[in-house]
Amino acid sequence: MSTRIGLIGFPVAHSQSPRMQGAAFAAAGLDWTYELWTTPLDELHARVQSIREDGGIGGANVTIPHKQNVMPHLDEISTHAQAIGAVNTIVKKTPQTPGVFGDSGSLGSLQSLLFGDNTDWIGFLGDLRWHGVEPTAFTRALVLGAGGSARAIVYALARCGLVVQVANRDPARAYQLVNSLQPLFAGLPLSASALHADDVRASDGAPPILIVNCTSAGMSPNADTTPWPEGAPFPRNAILYDLVYRPARTKLIQHAQAAGLRAIGGIGMLAEQGAAAFERWTGIPATRVSGVMRAALDAVP
Repeated sequence: MSTRIGLIGFPVAHSQSPRMQGAAFAAAGLDWTYELWTTPLDELHARVQSIREDGGIGGANVTIPHKQNVMPHLDEISTHAQAIGAVNTIVKKTPQTPGVFGDSGSLGSLQSLLFGDNTDWIGFLGDLRWHGVEPTAFTRALVLGAGGSARAIVYALARCGLVVQVANRDPARAYQLVNSLQPLFAGLPLSASALHADDVRASDGAPPILIVNCTSAGMSPNADTTPWPEGAPFPRNAILYDLVYRPARTKLIQHAQAAGLRAIGGIGMLAEQGAAAFERWTGIPATRVSGVMRAALDAVP
């Protein structure tokens, strides 16, 4: 019987995950399928229960708006997902999984254990390195935005030892993000500011900086927008990473390249986080399929 994996979210019709995961399943010789599960909030509990009870389902991905909503419905959350405050991957562990239920089978009638993890931060670091950018080569980073994706990025960068500044249009949200993550990184100062020209301006001679856009500005159909404050010059010794991948060259990337910066789009992060999820479901190393996933995404018109 084919194993099924699905994407939980609302909406999900636009997702490229079936394309890249399907290519990876085929390349690995697995009789697995990847489905799109449109799930309004009032159907989320039932959807999670169907994953638990259906023997043909091996796990799931979770996307907007349920990365936080799904957490109370799961049995166990990884330390990474707890720190980030979001789950994007669900792995179903059955009673046959070694060590899951213990020697005594104390979980009794529970049919399966649902484990929530987050692979977004892994995908981000993996794509940087795929592009030859080593995060630890930087001492500081500027993150634009303070939503769920920003939390994963700040977590990833702080784990690499970078001093991170979070700039957001609503500075209160930036301060909230920083204050929630700071206790995990004692001795590494995290800061918050408004997303304003004066707050992102770098002084001459400052060390190289990694700029990461975690806002939706520039995403289709609003491709003419950019999160970078008008009138603020880009730091001359920066590398920019834009999580937006549709369009491939956002207005932000165009402006950064015009200013002489190296700029990277986010399509590779989609592949790398997907490969990390694939490894959790199948046990097959992500490195065996990440290239297949990238090729599948590159083929999208």
